[in-house]
Amino acid sequence: MRTYWAALLSGIILAGCASSRQGLAGKKLVWHDEFDHAGLPDASRWSYDVGGHGWGNQELQYYTAAKPENARVENGHLIIEARKESVGKNAYTSARLVTKGKGDWTYGRIDVRAKLPKGVGTWPAIWMLGSTTPLKWPDDGEIDIMEHVGYDQGKIHGSVHCKKYYHSIGTQKTATTMVPDCSENFHVYSLEWDAEKITVLVDNKAYFTFNNEHSGAEAWPFNKPFHLLLNIAVGGGWGGQKGVDESIFPQKMEVDYVRVYQ
Repeated sequence: MRTYWAALLSGIILAGCASSRQGLAGKKLVWHDEFDHAGLPDASRWSYDVGGHGWGNQELQYYTAAKPENARVENGHLIIEARKESVGKNAYTSARLVTKGKGDWTYGRIDVRAKLPKGVGTWPAIWMLGSTTPLKWPDDGEIDIMEHVGYDQGKIHGSVHCKKYYHSIGTQKTATTMVPDCSENFHVYSLEWDAEKITVLVDNKAYFTFNNEHSGAEAWPFNKPFHLLLNIAVGGGWGGQKGVDESIFPQKMEVDYVRVYQ
């Protein structure tokens, strides 16, 4: 009898997993990476932002390309790793993976199941930028699905940026939620996005909504293709507000899957 119920339960679990990969509440899975092949990230899905110029935030890391120490797939997970090592004038290395040109979407749902790094000076993010080339920020828009700064452990931030609403002019639209075990366990960080509103969720619980006020592109540039970015920054104007604890490195963000539904 135990064998029967174990088999039945296993079948239900497997069916649920397959269903989540095929569709979600009437939506179609249009792009995904399950990170089931070891080695470098899939080049058909991901590219790299490269460099160490501070990225507009006085960040300390140098983002590398195709360097397995900073970005690799192992044991079914994407590993983005920030390391204490020098490249030129930068004292740290890390990776910033982007889908631009390989995954660009207007509206839909994005689910990213991830476990976050921990420690003062870490600044991991799961976010989106407008796919306009060249990008004009903040005019072309930014959607932050997850940001976490290590000096404020467990507080998850969701935000949008656009010409009318962004932090430098004191109008940023943002909210937070607490996920105390975000560095010990995996959680699903999600975006629901349509023509009327943007909603950010953790484990399917919404905590931030930004509505289309229909006042023009300055307040809603979110009606065109956007792409996804995954990264760990070190230090910076926000992440480094309380310094950087050099003793904590290396630090990893582990990603179990990325799934995009429309």
